[in-house]
Amino acid sequence: MGSNMYFNKEHDLVRKAVRDFVKKEINPHVDEWEEAGMTPLHELFKKMGDLGFLGIRYDEADGGEGLDYWYETIVLEECARIKCGGIPMAISVQSNMATPAIAEFGSEYLKQTYLKPALEGKMVAAIAVTEPDAGSDVAAIKTTAVKQGDHYLLNGSKTYITNGLQADFLTLLAKTSEEPGYHSFSLFVVPTNLPGFHLSKKLDKLGMRSSDTAELYFDNMKIPVKNLIGIEGEGFIQQMQQFQHERFAVLPLTYISVKEMIFETIEYLKGRIVFGKPLIKKQVLRHRLAHWLAQAESLQQFAYHIVRMKMEGQDVTRQISMGKLLGGDLLNDVSSGCLQMYGGMGFMNEMRISRMFRDSRLISIGGGASEVMSEIITKTYGF
Repeated sequence: MGSNMYFNKEHDLVRKAVRDFVKKEINPHVDEWEEAGMTPLHELFKKMGDLGFLGIRYDEADGGEGLDYWYETIVLEECARIKCGGIPMAISVQSNMATPAIAEFGSEYLKQTYLKPALEGKMVAAIAVTEPDAGSDVAAIKTTAVKQGDHYLLNGSKTYITNGLQADFLTLLAKTSEEPGYHSFSLFVVPTNLPGFHLSKKLDKLGMRSSDTAELYFDNMKIPVKNLIGIEGEGFIQQMQQFQHERFAVLPLTYISVKEMIFETIEYLKGRIVFGKPLIKKQVLRHRLAHWLAQAESLQQFAYHIVRMKMEGQDVTRQISMGKLLGGDLLNDVSSGCLQMYGGMGFMNEMRISRMFRDSRLISIGGGASEVMSEIITKTYGF
C-alpha cells in the first residue's frame, strides 16, 4: 500500500483503516448525499472522530492523535478516494481549515470548549472568511466586531461557507479596528447557537453538491471576549498561516483524484469499441493519459517534498502556493479531457466522470484562486 521509502507499517495500518472506513461508511451513501445536497456531518464526523481521523496531527491534550504530517497526508490521500469532492471538502474544513488557528493560537478554554469536540467529531466546524465583496482579497472584509465590556458585537455577513448549515461554531475573521493595514483584523470562535446568528440561505452550486454551503449574517451578535483567538489585531496574520494548512489539504485530494479519474477512464476506453478497435488503442489518447499520469506523479512527489519541509519547520508558503496552482490546472485539464474521452456517455449525470468534472472546477477557485496563488509566488521571489 505504502512505499517504504516514505511509509512504515504504522503508516500502512492508518491508511488501511481510513481506506476501509471510506469504503464501508462513506462511498455507499455518496449518491444519496449528493442527491440530498447535504451530508449528515454530525453523524459522519462522530464516527471519524472516534477513530481519530479528524485530529491526526493535533496534540493529544487537544483531542488529537499527536502524529506527524505524514499521517495527515495519508488521511487526506485516502479521503480523496471518496466518490465525490463535496465530502472530502467538508472533512478537510474540519481538520485543516477551521481548526489549525485554534490549535496554534487559541487559549486553553477555546481548545477544550471547541477544538477538542471538533477533533472528536462532536461539533461541526466551519471557516468564515469570505464575504459577498471579499473573496481571495481577504483584507477587503467588512464584517465588524466591536468590543463592549466583556463581549464583542458582531455585525456583517459571510458567504460560500462550507458546512455552514450544520456548523456548531465558525472560525471567523472580522475587523476589530478602523485603522488601515493588516493589524485591524481578529479571529474569533463564533458559536452558531447565540442570538443574532442568521442563516440567509443555502447556496446552490455547480458541483460539490453533497457539501452544504451557506450565506450567513450576524446582527448585533454578542461574542464573549474569551472567544477571541490569540491577540486582537493579529487575526489576518493568523488566518494567513491557517490558509497554509487549508491549501496543503488540496494537494493529496488533487493528485489522488486525478489518478482515480485516469484509471477509471482507462477501464472505460478498454471496453469501448470504435471503428472495430478498443479506444485505448488510440495513440493520441494513450499519450494524453501518460502525460497526465506523469504530472500527477510529479505533484505527489512535490507534496511529499512539502511534507519533508514542514517536518523540518520550514516556511512552505511558496511551495504550497505552487502546488495548489499546478493542482488546480491539472484537475481542470484531466477532468475535462477524461470527460471528452467518454464521449456522449461523459455528458450523462449517472457517470462518475461528470460529477468529477463539476467538482474539480472549484479547486482553482476556492481557498485562494489560481490567480492569487500566482501573485503569492511572485511576491516570494520579489517581483
